Amino acid sequence: MAGTSDIEKAAGVLRAGGLVALPTETVYGLGANAEDPVAVSRTFQVKGRPPSHPLIVHIGGAELLDDWVQDVPARARLLAEHFWPGPLTLVLRRGRRVPLEATGGLETVAVRVPDHPVALALLRDFGGGVTAPSANRFGSVSPTTADDVRAELGDAVDFVLDGGPCEVGVESTIVDATGDIPTILRPGGVTREDLESVLGCPLAVPASSRIRVPGQHPSHYAPHAQVVLVQPEKVVTEAELAQELGHRVGVFLPAAFGDTEVKAHAVVQVPDSMAAYARGLYGFLRELDQRGCDIIVASLPAEAGLGLAIANRLRRAAGPRATA
Repeated sequence: MAGTSDIEKAAGVLRAGGLVALPTETVYGLGANAEDPVAVSRTFQVKGRPPSHPLIVHIGGAELLDDWVQDVPARARLLAEHFWPGPLTLVLRRGRRVPLEATGGLETVAVRVPDHPVALALLRDFGGGVTAPSANRFGSVSPTTADDVRAELGDAVDFVLDGGPCEVGVESTIVDATGDIPTILRPGGVTREDLESVLGCPLAVPASSRIRVPGQHPSHYAPHAQVVLVQPEKVVTEAELAQELGHRVGVFLPAAFGDTEVKAHAVVQVPDSMAAYARGLYGFLRELDQRGCDIIVASLPAEAGLGLAIANRLRRAAGPRATA
């Protein structure tokens, strides 16, 4: 676990225009000084990320929100009060401190307060905002450990802060808070049900949005193996058929199947708990890649609670190749 000297060194790297991989409760981020257009641009280069894809600005507390945005609606403040620090990102009108390089040229900016002691300590020591997209190549599986970052990006990162495994495991929920009624642009670590409970109104989760946000590319969070989505009752049949056809098949076996034997190259038993599933999802995908699978057969969980975020990530991992 990163100590005080590590955090001080990381803050110095940020001030010098460098890149720091930092832990959050969701995934590890590739951090840059949010007010330094050159450092922000380097983030895009390292990730291979299109510059039109906006980044999330991480700040040290809800009390700093007005330093980075303009015209904060009452409902946005209510959400910040209830869910920060935490895996919720609010999209609001860009303040003058935020360069257009960080927003993909948009006049809106995505902002959140991470719920991780190392990230918060870094933000306090650094004294500014940090853009921090997931610390991986664009479109690939997000990292949930420091070792994942090192394996993915190597020495392209100037410093890696090790904060242990991420507790949530999927990215933050992104909410468009610019209008009268907020809209969920990306399901994530804060559930729709929890948001609706606080706001007292239903929230839409549109398939597309006028506002570009992270993680909504048609193929995203993708391992090297092809992810194929099927109905739960077809997981075993489809996996064994693909194995018979000569593929090295990895299977996400639903918890309801128990200890069912599957004729496949590798099997991951999916946890019954959606929180445990979300926490392990990216690790499961990486494991099956590392075991040499070329196809991963999985089914979508019920799209309630964290199941909505897991289903979103699996659909993006499958991309246009998905069959269900």
